Amino acid sequence: MHPAFRLDLPVEVTSSVIVASPHSGRHYPASFLRASVLDERTIRSSEDAFMDRLIAAAPDLGAPLLAAEWPRAYLDLNRAADELDPGVVDGVSRVVQTPRINSGLGVVPRVVANGRSIYRGKLTRAEAEARIAQVWKPYHAELERLMRAAKADFGRAVLLDFHSMPHEALDAVVRPGTPRPHVVLGDRFGASAATEIVDILEEGFLDAGLVVSRNAPFAGAFITQRYGRPASGLNAVQVEIDRALYMNERLVRPNGNFEAMKRIITQVLARVIGAMPGRVALAAE
Repeated sequence: MHPAFRLDLPVEVTSSVIVASPHSGRHYPASFLRASVLDERTIRSSEDAFMDRLIAAAPDLGAPLLAAEWPRAYLDLNRAADELDPGVVDGVSRVVQTPRINSGLGVVPRVVANGRSIYRGKLTRAEAEARIAQVWKPYHAELERLMRAAKADFGRAVLLDFHSMPHEALDAVVRPGTPRPHVVLGDRFGASAATEIVDILEEGFLDAGLVVSRNAPFAGAFITQRYGRPASGLNAVQVEIDRALYMNERLVRPNGNFEAMKRIITQVLARVIGAMPGRVALAAE
């Protein structure tokens, strides 16, 4: 069985920060591709392609990097395990109604970007539960372990959950005359992370000349909701990057700006990781 995730650890963990990419997995087994009506390029349209490469410097900066191995089209790690969509999973009787399920984006997605169906029919309940057991549960068990370890070692945990947003996704939500954001920081309107953490992230991207928005149009989904409890020292921020900044979305390839964007993200990570040692701040209190 292919592993659920890749964990890259620093020689020494020096910060309370954990860097993660739950949607950049690109292990597409042949059986999954055969079951889909989509071609190999279209099925990748909901993938945060190459995001794990953009944040690859995290371990060198002293923070662990957790990256999904399986693609979002196969199983969405940014959903609750019980967000099963009866439109794609057979035998789902008691349905947790959420806007995500209604739009086909449950834990086992029915569609990829632009509402394109992944399958001809439905999966069995047993298949959906097997995916959750083999991919969702190991990933979240590891993320919980990393959060607990950071809290124990540094007095707090800071999860930076990196995603990418399709450039066209902003067309319908950006009001005329409003600058189109390059980066959207989601902290669930202050409910999932301390303001100082989001401030440092925002300043880093602004200093690089990028337009930054907070919580609009993305405020954070399941992961920030589950892991962000700032009153308990557990912080989670969703970081969305416009894909057009670093990749050709149609071809799913890095573009000529990829290395420059990687340097910007590395600089932002260095700023946040350096500012979040945890114990230093606690000792001064």
